[in-house]
Amino acid sequence: MKRTRPWRRRAALLAGTLLLGTAAGTAPGGAAPVVQVWETTGDKSKLLERQEDEEFGSGGSAQTIIDVDPATTYQTIDGFGAAFTDSAASLVSHNLDQGARDELLNNLFGVDGIGLSLVRQPLGASDFATAESGDYTFDDTCCDLSDFNTGHDEAYILPILRQAKQTNPDLKVMGTPWSAPAWMKTNDNVDGGELKTENHGVFADYLVKTAQAYSDAGVPLDFLSIQNEPYHPESGDGSAGYPSMHMSPEQQAAAIGDEIGPKFAESGLKTQLLAWDHNWSHPEYPGIVVDDPEAGQYVPGAAFHCYEGDVSGQSEFQQAHPDKGIWLTECSGGDWSPDFAQNLKWQTQHLVIGGTRNWAKGVALWNIALDQNHGPTNGGCSDCRGVVTVNTDDGQVTYNEEYYVLGHVAKFVKPGAQRVESTSNPNRIESVAFRNADGTLALLALNASDSEQTFQVRSGGQSFEHTLPAGAVTTFTWQGA
Repeated sequence: MKRTRPWRRRAALLAGTLLLGTAAGTAPGGAAPVVQVWETTGDKSKLLERQEDEEFGSGGSAQTIIDVDPATTYQTIDGFGAAFTDSAASLVSHNLDQGARDELLNNLFGVDGIGLSLVRQPLGASDFATAESGDYTFDDTCCDLSDFNTGHDEAYILPILRQAKQTNPDLKVMGTPWSAPAWMKTNDNVDGGELKTENHGVFADYLVKTAQAYSDAGVPLDFLSIQNEPYHPESGDGSAGYPSMHMSPEQQAAAIGDEIGPKFAESGLKTQLLAWDHNWSHPEYPGIVVDDPEAGQYVPGAAFHCYEGDVSGQSEFQQAHPDKGIWLTECSGGDWSPDFAQNLKWQTQHLVIGGTRNWAKGVALWNIALDQNHGPTNGGCSDCRGVVTVNTDDGQVTYNEEYYVLGHVAKFVKPGAQRVESTSNPNRIESVAFRNADGTLALLALNASDSEQTFQVRSGGQSFEHTLPAGAVTTFTWQGA
């Protein structure tokens, strides 16, 4: 099978020289640290390609400056990744032979790939499921949980997730249902409607059983939001055209505070419950949930999507609730924006730099994989793009711009890293910086301007200069003091 390589052979050969966690940017004999440089350009001439090293020294004349201060720290990072929807897992499992599947998962999750460290997992059907799967939940038989089973996911979703976790043992998993089983809802349908108040308890049991089943299968859920996009549809009378369930913030607070939170606490599971899981445009929603005296004690933070509003909505929530965390859990590219260069810039600027500078502890894009026809779909987006595209005709895997956007951060910023202070120059050289647990520093820089820019990076009383083409992205790594 022909497969499009994720980056050039030169970069692949050089990948073995990057020893994050041991010797990245280490200079012998206490000399100034050597800075490793990895770059992607909008014209695709460089795709996460290793460049010549830079070296810290003195002086520098560039007027644009990025100051990196590792002593000033912000949020701790959980990871970067995407979602193994039913569609994505089916494509990887059924359309790639074992060798191609191993290569893809290594390129996605391995240390010599981009090291993705976060997966968001639909629990039951979503708008990306195969026709064979349909609108399934884990118990579609009324009116108790005696028929609960996760056999559907054990067929191919859980094996893929287990292999991803074997490839990257630090991988964290977030679970999200798109709907409660139809029989728990006001409209007896997986699309639309609301959760009946009298079924808060059985829905809590359903979620606990789901988390326990995933844990028993070797894929414990680190995080759980109890409802994907609770404002879509906009009311309980609406329809999204795929599994969905409207839920007001008051309803979410009541369900968590009265039943879901206590039952997860009693279960012994370490799963953290997240509020909201919808767009930037409504930061007040998770605020209502965490301010609830019963629900708030069980909810360590909120999840956001990118489709409406501005990333500053994350900071609005954080400023009101500085003791709570934030996760950016869904954003998809698609054919509505087919230009690689524009997508590289926008996604880096708004999701990676913007997301983390606005307090995101993790960033997850939407489908890890879709086919050449943007599917399989189950009533949702008809022109979305995956992190990779799997061609069902010939098994070719194409690595899309999302792969490189994620690679520029996931490969170099490990779970447990902390965001540190760095200067960011809006619409010129924008940046975000991190310090890994081993002291390795990673600085991601985007030239958001329309012209080539030379800039100076200063840290620890030393500096170096670098020139970046318009729209290009660079990650610098070096060993901190």
